[in-house]
Amino acid sequence: MVHLSPSRRLRRTPFSDGVEAAGVAAYTVYNHMLLPTVFRSLEEDYRHLKEAVQIWDVACERQVELQGPDAGRLMQWMTPRDLSGIQIGRCAYIPVVDASGGMLNDPVALKLAEDRWWISLADSDLLYWVTGLAHGLRLDVRVTEPDVSPLAVQGPLAEDLAARVFGETVRGIRFFQFRRLDFRGQSLVVARSGYSKQGGFEIYVEGSDLGMTLWTTLMEAGSDLDVRAGCPNGIERIEGGLLSYGNDMTVADSPFDCGLGHFCDALGTVDHVGSKALTRIARDGPARQIRPIEIWGTPVPACDRLWPLSVGGDRVGHVSSAAYSPDFGTNVAIGMVDRAHWEPGTDLGVETSAGFRSAAVRDRFWA
Repeated sequence: MVHLSPSRRLRRTPFSDGVEAAGVAAYTVYNHMLLPTVFRSLEEDYRHLKEAVQIWDVACERQVELQGPDAGRLMQWMTPRDLSGIQIGRCAYIPVVDASGGMLNDPVALKLAEDRWWISLADSDLLYWVTGLAHGLRLDVRVTEPDVSPLAVQGPLAEDLAARVFGETVRGIRFFQFRRLDFRGQSLVVARSGYSKQGGFEIYVEGSDLGMTLWTTLMEAGSDLDVRAGCPNGIERIEGGLLSYGNDMTVADSPFDCGLGHFCDALGTVDHVGSKALTRIARDGPARQIRPIEIWGTPVPACDRLWPLSVGGDRVGHVSSAAYSPDFGTNVAIGMVDRAHWEPGTDLGVETSAGFRSAAVRDRFWA
């Protein structure tokens, strides 16, 4: 068994005491912080997430804050998504790209005010990139990592639990919107969002001192709802086609490669750092693209490396994430496939960690 060696470089979160008391069984490292990956078992956590409600420590979703007169200008320079229509109180999923159009991150941006944004990060050190852009463009904006730690409430009973703690107002928050709601005299951003298809909320806890108070309050309020500590679940996210930065996409991939072209300005009217490169890719079309892949046979192991995809012995892509789905009775996967072979129904071969398997491209993800 391999263990993580603790150090000050591997940061705990404001909720770590609650996570440990709940019996966390495994962690990964995400933005230099601990992210739980398993509590009871991958399968049992999966089933419970789909049936009840879970509390997730996702403090590793670090925030980059932009504040100042040029905050909006800097936000738009980072992403090909047109942000001109994003109102205060809204969230926006944004591809962040470099000058070549490569994906640097796929965060959720929150517009707190005309001159203030939070960027809720996937796993990469985007703070340094944003700081460099602000300095290079000589913008009047302050770029910081605030002491903000998200705590997610996910599952079909998430709304009932959130209403018990934050009041009935929470039911009126629409998807990818947020409101500031009171908790113990402190105003917290509560957004209807989260890294699952089961629905729920992300609560942005400002300041570390309130972390365990909120954790305990949610656990006590949901005792009759079978609330448990949980975490993003690998099976459920692959079923739903939720991409993982660093796993399913990297800086080597454009938003069009990742199936995120609909988040890019189609008219070429948005000026951003990757404008020239993405205009060319949009015109020519991507040479490869992420597709749902079904792998036949017995359950495959976790995909801890890229699994080559082939047709007739020629490599035509790779699988980046895979798991056996109990609900769908098959191996579900996310793959990057060359254009000539990405049509639904195309038969493929995949070299998994457990040996060669037959597979096929699907027309859509499972959930």
